Amino acid sequence: MGKWGPLVAVCLGTFMLLVDVSIVVVALPAMAGGLGASLSDLQWVMDVYALVLAALLLAAGAAADVLGGRRIYAAGTVLFALASLGCGLATSAPELIALRAVQGLGAAAMFATTLSLLAAAYQGRDRSVALGVWGAVNGAAAAAGPVLGGVLTQGLGWRWIFFINLPVSVAAIWLTLRVVREAGRDRTRRVDWAGTACFALFAASVTYGSVRAGSDGWLSAATGVTAAVAVLALAAFVLVERRVAQPLVDLALFRRASFVTVMGTALVFSASSFTILAYVSVWLQTLLGMSPITGGLALLPLAASSFLVSAISGRLLHGVPARVPVGVGTMLVGAGEFAQAVLGAGSSWPALTAGLVVTGIGVGLVSPALSGAALASVPRHEAGMAGGALNTFRQLGYALGIAVFGTVVTSRIASSLHGTAPDPDAAARALAGGGAAALRGSVPGHALRAAFASGLDTAMMIAGGLAVVAGAAVLIWVRTPGHTAAPTVREGEKAAAVS
Repeated sequence: MGKWGPLVAVCLGTFMLLVDVSIVVVALPAMAGGLGASLSDLQWVMDVYALVLAALLLAAGAAADVLGGRRIYAAGTVLFALASLGCGLATSAPELIALRAVQGLGAAAMFATTLSLLAAAYQGRDRSVALGVWGAVNGAAAAAGPVLGGVLTQGLGWRWIFFINLPVSVAAIWLTLRVVREAGRDRTRRVDWAGTACFALFAASVTYGSVRAGSDGWLSAATGVTAAVAVLALAAFVLVERRVAQPLVDLALFRRASFVTVMGTALVFSASSFTILAYVSVWLQTLLGMSPITGGLALLPLAASSFLVSAISGRLLHGVPARVPVGVGTMLVGAGEFAQAVLGAGSSWPALTAGLVVTGIGVGLVSPALSGAALASVPRHEAGMAGGALNTFRQLGYALGIAVFGTVVTSRIASSLHGTAPDPDAAARALAGGGAAALRGSVPGHALRAAFASGLDTAMMIAGGLAVVAGAAVLIWVRTPGHTAAPTVREGEKAAAVS
């Protein structure tokens, strides 16, 4: 494989673990039918993977420092492969959800070590090339998931979106053991397991509460209990991080407006760019009658435009402070969401195309530059911590976006079906979960399409508004500490290796 063997090994694993965040999107209707899954089940199939990935990413990075990045990466890939096999063989929704959580654990071990392995394998110009390729793979994976999922679901069945990971994992493990060298160890490092547990409980409580709010209501007792648990877990996390010698994240960073703004933008960016696609996919297949492949291809404008822009933005924006493409790109994501929020009962997939292209352009600008913006918000000696926190907030944004926007979609559908469906709330949950066929006998098809379109429009308007505000905040508040020049897009890619 020559000198680029380590890059191939790392990029194979990175592409696979990031594709699995979104590959299930187009397969949701098929999963619902095959496993008898409810809307809540489908949300957790998507959510639990990103949630575990976000919760354990920082701890996995610390463990890799102690045990060695190569060893953790290989072990994580093995665990990911075994969990993927289990997901493909799952016979019930709870079983699939549990195995997706194990997948997330393996993915956290892989993702936390990728940059350190590349930093150990390459120096100088080769490192810049390797990190550029790795960044392009990141952008392509998230956007390509729905298209690849559609091809596999229609051609071989939804289980193959998990089985496909097996040969890729074997190749990645073989290459890792053969050509990747150890990134080094820090035996003085300690893993903050208490902080990890508190953060995981906080993230899980917030996500669970958001999912349950769709059926129980935001003011219900169950939602209130989960909110209380989340507050207590967050308070415990703060206490732990202030007392331990080697915390997961330096809480002093959250006193910096630039750092808080970048982390919030990372969360909003992931939520606004990708999570609503899950419900768009259900609309395309169950209301418009599209196949998984055509449903995936309908989302291709976002994947194609984001890949193209991310591939060329590094060269075109060389020397530009990273906060500029992040701010402008996030605002373009918002504009793209606004452009998609034009659906009605008679709308079809072409109504989404222009908005998907604009959103994709925004994604292509933000993805390669976000690390640079994070580094610009902290002192250089805390760059590694900022990079880990950034990846955590991105995955947490996806998990929360699925839950929150799912609640928004179902709530709006229920409001639209009042007076039309005997039980609007139950009908809304069934419709958003892919059960349109079962409702057509009791609710007119025109009303179902109008209600779902209204739900999507509302979610897209909210996502667009959040993205525009986040992008503007980056342009206004993100500055470099001290008097050093703000990292550029390319410098951000280089420096990200320390994370």
